[in-house]
Amino acid sequence: MKSVKNFILIVLDSLRQDHVSFYNKGEPRFRGVKACSTPNLDKFAKKSVVFRNAYPGCLPTIPVRTEWLTGRFILPHRGWRPLDKYPEDIALQDVLVREGYKTALITDTYHLFKPEMNFHRNFHSFQWIRGQEYDAYRSNKPVKRRIEEYVNKNYPEQWRRRVSQYLSNTEDFREMEDYFPARVFTAAIEWLRRNVGEEKPFFLWIDSFDPHEPWDPHPEFDKYTDPNYEGPRLIMPMGGWAREWASEEEIRYIRGLYAGEVAQVDYWFGIFMDEVEKLGILDDTAILLSADHGHPLADHGKFLKGRDRLYNELLKVPFMIRHPELEHSVVDSIITFADVAPTVLEILGLGNNTYFMGGKSFTHILEDPNAEGRESVIMGYFDPIDRCIRNREWTLIIRPEGMPDELYNLQNDPYEKKNLIDERRDIAVSLLGRFGKYFFREKVSVKGIQEKYETEYTAV
Repeated sequence: MKSVKNFILIVLDSLRQDHVSFYNKGEPRFRGVKACSTPNLDKFAKKSVVFRNAYPGCLPTIPVRTEWLTGRFILPHRGWRPLDKYPEDIALQDVLVREGYKTALITDTYHLFKPEMNFHRNFHSFQWIRGQEYDAYRSNKPVKRRIEEYVNKNYPEQWRRRVSQYLSNTEDFREMEDYFPARVFTAAIEWLRRNVGEEKPFFLWIDSFDPHEPWDPHPEFDKYTDPNYEGPRLIMPMGGWAREWASEEEIRYIRGLYAGEVAQVDYWFGIFMDEVEKLGILDDTAILLSADHGHPLADHGKFLKGRDRLYNELLKVPFMIRHPELEHSVVDSIITFADVAPTVLEILGLGNNTYFMGGKSFTHILEDPNAEGRESVIMGYFDPIDRCIRNREWTLIIRPEGMPDELYNLQNDPYEKKNLIDERRDIAVSLLGRFGKYFFREKVSVKGIQEKYETEYTAV
């Protein structure tokens, strides 16, 4: 596989793997919600090397991006914090600028452009698209959108303020082009049009906050909710046990909104890829598309990300690499996000810059889909006790003292419903032993259910 000239990294925040129809073959994930259709992501997948088992290490948003850019294992060291000054953190764009690349970042992921976050460092061009989620973009209360139409009676004042901020930020949205995915990918198209003709190679990072909540798709894409639903438009679900603040009808409706948001992102990604093809750069450009993590939709009782939700719905993401010399294939080998930066550099013919990185290039898997990757991975949030260790067959979730650990067979039980921690304690002990004590916040051992613990959740 020869090196290419340019690289485009596309991040779709909070996109679950099972909501990309290439992966799920069009099967609905939830009763009462149609399967999400993603024709443009599917088209891209059919021309890419597609990974089924690409995993984050340290969650959520900011730690994941630190892993991608630095090629380092973040979980044992730090959580949500800025990109450190060079050379404490040597990031992908730092290397590429030294190697003569033009670099650009286009994003509406507002966490990246908060003061001192520093993720725009060494990008020749960075464009912030304002107004997502709780971005402090507008200070007035919403005038055209009534808060009462977007919350139910169980929303406390804190959550009402959060929803209100988003409504203020977006109350002028009318046309499809006003919505965030449209603005992000349109800005990326404009950047390419202005820069493709120059001699310098380029690295373009497109970071779309959608389909992260709030799930407020344009009506054109709101096709997955019940048309007979008459309740509030719950675009921003709360944490905690969903059944304590939402009805079954509302839970289904929220899931439908998420599917609509995914469809909206898929549409504008397709517009972007059509333009990339017209510009004639696919013969010398590699494109990586992924998500930082998925998103729980009360699969195990709760919405939103959280340290206690280390299941497939949060951990399994779409991961695809299109390279002009590679044929389509589907890969089961395991990789982790710390492996992305060294792989990008090798694809660009700059592998001699990867020596300081903890991650390992997986270009050998791109060339041979049957090649082996990592034997297992460990995932979690930096501060909490909870950790997830998994290989291709098993997943072990380590819980704090006072709670049973969880062990699931991913091949026989992909929805992770039957905890086998007592039946296959040997598997749990083996998985736990793959990673040293420094990966954990306290001393851990395998804790069963029948000994003295009881399962504490009921799946929705």
